[in-house]
Amino acid sequence: MTARRSPRAHWGLLAAALLAVLTAVLLESLSDGVGRAATGAVSGGSSAGGSIIFQGPAGLASRSLPDKTVALTFDDGPDPRWTPAILQVLAHEHIPATFFVVGSRVTAHPTLVQRERRDGHELGNHTWSHTDLTGTAPWRRRLELNLTQLSLEGSAGVTTALMRPPYSSEPSAVGDRERNVLKSLTAAGYVVVLSDVDTDDWRRPGPAAIIRNGLPAGTAGTIVLMHDGGGDRSQTVAALPTLIAEYRSRGYSFTTVSGGLGLTPTAAEQPAREVSRLQGKVLMLATRSAHVFVVVVTWALIPLGLLSILRSLLVVALARRHVRLSARRVAGAEFLPPVSVLVPAYNEAVGIERAVRALVAGDYPELEVVVIDDGSTDGTGDLVAALGLDQVRLVRQPNGGKAAALATGVAAASHDVLVMLDGDTVFEPDTIRKLVQPLRDPTVGAVSGNTKVGNRRGLLGRWQHLEYVSGFNLDRRLLDLLGCITTVPGAAGAFRRDAVVAAGGLSTDTLAEDTDLTVAVLRAGYRVVHEERARAWTEAPSTVTDLWRQRWRWGYGTLQCIWKHRGAVRESGTLGRIGLPYMLAFQVLLPLAAPLIDVFALHGVLVGEGRRVAVVWLAYALVSVAIAGYALHLDKERYGPLWSLPLQQLFYRQLIYLVVIQSVVSALSGLHLPWHKLERTGEVVVPSS
Repeated sequence: MTARRSPRAHWGLLAAALLAVLTAVLLESLSDGVGRAATGAVSGGSSAGGSIIFQGPAGLASRSLPDKTVALTFDDGPDPRWTPAILQVLAHEHIPATFFVVGSRVTAHPTLVQRERRDGHELGNHTWSHTDLTGTAPWRRRLELNLTQLSLEGSAGVTTALMRPPYSSEPSAVGDRERNVLKSLTAAGYVVVLSDVDTDDWRRPGPAAIIRNGLPAGTAGTIVLMHDGGGDRSQTVAALPTLIAEYRSRGYSFTTVSGGLGLTPTAAEQPAREVSRLQGKVLMLATRSAHVFVVVVTWALIPLGLLSILRSLLVVALARRHVRLSARRVAGAEFLPPVSVLVPAYNEAVGIERAVRALVAGDYPELEVVVIDDGSTDGTGDLVAALGLDQVRLVRQPNGGKAAALATGVAAASHDVLVMLDGDTVFEPDTIRKLVQPLRDPTVGAVSGNTKVGNRRGLLGRWQHLEYVSGFNLDRRLLDLLGCITTVPGAAGAFRRDAVVAAGGLSTDTLAEDTDLTVAVLRAGYRVVHEERARAWTEAPSTVTDLWRQRWRWGYGTLQCIWKHRGAVRESGTLGRIGLPYMLAFQVLLPLAAPLIDVFALHGVLVGEGRRVAVVWLAYALVSVAIAGYALHLDKERYGPLWSLPLQQLFYRQLIYLVVIQSVVSALSGLHLPWHKLERTGEVVVPSS
């Protein structure tokens, strides 16, 4: 069969999609902390002078508002509930104000910012996510400010030179860390506006406290810090008219910050360039799309997560029940029908002699072994012929693929019970005896054996060993109890000839001939069961490249089988109700969602939930270890490899879901995937019993 290189274009598409997802999560991460923002004075000691800080000839300089002037400033908005109410009060009182807006809120509510501008108020920068600038790196500080400027350019068409750092208050609260931040902000061209009074008093909330805290002690000019977002601002709205009346009664005039400094409006705000306006609109669209994306994906992950938890609970709860079921199936007189063993082999010179010798060395009374040499070029057929074993027949044919080789074997077989295994697989002496026992029931058409990884050296071998034990075999136990095993593995399976014929024989329609045949047997009305005592030792891929090729073929073949047998959903039986949906959910959809789980874990780290992410990861790792340990106990395996399981979450899981993505894209693009022959090492180790 001619191999074809896989197209690389879709990896560029995948990279672009992942970049878009990461960008969306980053935007959502930067915005996520806004709702949890709290207000209070930063700690510090030395005074910075006046409340308005700017870059002077000799460094930081400060000014205060003129006597008997007051500037009402509002932080943390715009908010769809509180900002309109405050704007209504200000309009009624004919008072201008300065709104220090949070960039992420601007992109969510651009019309409120436009209304603030129409009503004659001015705007200031309050960062993108209301983060404490004293605890952020310079690059994050610049990002916070630049994104907010873009949001203002996209929504209101202006830029602002005014800036208030979150969690700042009076000049007396400015310490060394805050002073360094002020230097960087003023060096960037900002006029930093602190406040003379903070109307919020978290110990004694209420309109009276707001009024009391907002009134000056003398006649000095005053910048009043209030809030139109970041929490419940009903008290601010209720107290604002009275506070304005009190200032007026003391002879104060109201102004904006720039007005109090004697600046023209264009000195604090300037029209944005058209390019910047367009960039701002793109930012707003991206931010809204990111929020929608994160919400949709979060809700989409919930049912998949619940399904995964349900599966874990079921496989553990029902595994012991399957042990009892298997014991009942083989109770009574031993069932020993004549058996034909079919061994398809293509370039299996490394392990074919050992596999064949193990078969004839077993304790089964009436047995023939049919080796189908599928056009090997490494002398596989010659090695089998040279064995000179009476029970072994060699059939040669041009290379046609595994399914074609098995079809040839079925036609050549002398007996009605067919055992199929791969050319690299080694059976234990009693494997065939145990494998055929469930076939005493005439309703059973196929039996799945317990496939074990025989080459477990290195992390890759251990990970595959644990996957076979705690993944594939636990799944088959569960699906056996539910009556819908969808795959009898090619490494170890027994079939009734009548069931194979009723299923239409071995088909070359898919690359997963074992799954295709198993599903067809179920659709033909036969049962498929799992015999966990019938162990077969197979060689798993020993390199990442070979593992990728194997799983790519498996994933692609699985998709082909789901599509080919989609009609089973309309048929009565557990295959359509459980089997195929189970395959789709856990072999396709969940792996496809796995990258999003990792991205959302990154989202949690970015928004300061690193400890929670670590706790969830540790809990998941402990549950995985517990399930794998129980599966090892059921299979009477040693617990030693369990130490490697948490490491599996850092590489192996990502490799597997990337393979699934590759398989899905290949299927959707109509790629004809060739059969990838894996390199064999012959390092299968069968432990002594």
